[in-house]
Amino acid sequence: MKDNYFTLIFISIIITLAGELKFYPFQSSFRIGLGIPIFFLFMLWTRKIPAILAGFLVGVFVVAFRITLDCYFSGSFHFSSELVLHFSSLFYYVTYSLLFYLSKINKIHHRPLLIGFYAVLIEMTASMIELLVRHLILGNLINFTMINQIVIISFIRSFFTLSFFYIIMLNRAKHLAEQQLRRNSHMLLLISNLYEESIQLKKSLQNAEDITRDCYMLYQNLLNADTILNIYELREKLLCITGKIHEIKKDNQRIYAGLSKMIADGNSTDYMRIDEISSIILETNKKYSYSLHKNIEFNSVINDVFPPMHVYTVLSVINNLVSNSVEAIKADGSIKLSICKIHDFIEFIVADDACGIPENKKELVFKPGYTTKYDKCGNASTGMGLPYVNDVVNNLKGTIVMGPSSKKTGTVFVIQLPIINLTEKG
Repeated sequence: MKDNYFTLIFISIIITLAGELKFYPFQSSFRIGLGIPIFFLFMLWTRKIPAILAGFLVGVFVVAFRITLDCYFSGSFHFSSELVLHFSSLFYYVTYSLLFYLSKINKIHHRPLLIGFYAVLIEMTASMIELLVRHLILGNLINFTMINQIVIISFIRSFFTLSFFYIIMLNRAKHLAEQQLRRNSHMLLLISNLYEESIQLKKSLQNAEDITRDCYMLYQNLLNADTILNIYELREKLLCITGKIHEIKKDNQRIYAGLSKMIADGNSTDYMRIDEISSIILETNKKYSYSLHKNIEFNSVINDVFPPMHVYTVLSVINNLVSNSVEAIKADGSIKLSICKIHDFIEFIVADDACGIPENKKELVFKPGYTTKYDKCGNASTGMGLPYVNDVVNNLKGTIVMGPSSKKTGTVFVIQLPIINLTEKG
């Protein structure tokens, strides 16, 4: 808003100075200047500044400047007589701006001929009002010749200004169209490259899911005392898992190489500001929620300043919790990520308004294999997400707890991690 008022004051000065480049068509004190075309152009260009305020302020500037000039060159100060002489200019600008506002010209930029017709009528009316005020105050005569000249000047000045405005707009539109064309070409190339990578990524994700399931089944078999695997079976299972992991590694190497080419101009780093990491987490999960056809509002609050944090560690922990919240919300809901500093720890709070977790299930959520999520085919999730997060947090010498949970308050996870274990070692 301050910028708008600064612009208005600046334009008022320009219009006032341009108004002094004038001529007198009626052999009287009624003048025709360049201030009006600039004022009309300004009114067409800006939509944020109230038209009536602009007209009033410009009129005040014009009257004040002309009084100052006349007093300076005459060598004497007769404010009342000078005010009477120039006061009619204020009526001109106020009338012009009022009619401009009432005609809603800025809503019909797609109809230039209609704008031109309105502009001619507005300028003719404003000029006639100024002549009428001069007639009432100064006794200046009004005749048919003057009215005829006002009509001609209104046509010439309005359509000249309008033509200049649309030339600028056409050049701007042409420039924007060229920029958009370049962006579209770049996006098409980028999308085609990403499509190739997405196929490989989908394959890699499926392999990762299979490995997770195989590892969990192996873990269950080893826990079950009744199930005895001979060395041959164990060796075959481990070899199969190793082969899949190797395949994922190769796929990811290729995907990484392809993506690195596309973002070669970027500055990749293992450490980033916490607000940038938070933005990545929320944006990726926002897209994830769209893919699940859910309407979820994401919010983040960062209440302190932190040194750059290790990107992958923070992402692996917090992103897991946020994606869990996305999956827990049925259709509509909200997720809030709060980050603050507590002594030498950074605290992450992930809260959602989903159905919550019952008190008697809180101890189970961190155990491998426990899940409440099933896919469309009825297959249970591996239930390895929260146990993995718990292990990472423990290895970093941090803590993870689940806050009070219910159908009304949703689920809240609170993680505290030592800042020193997430920052780059000097």
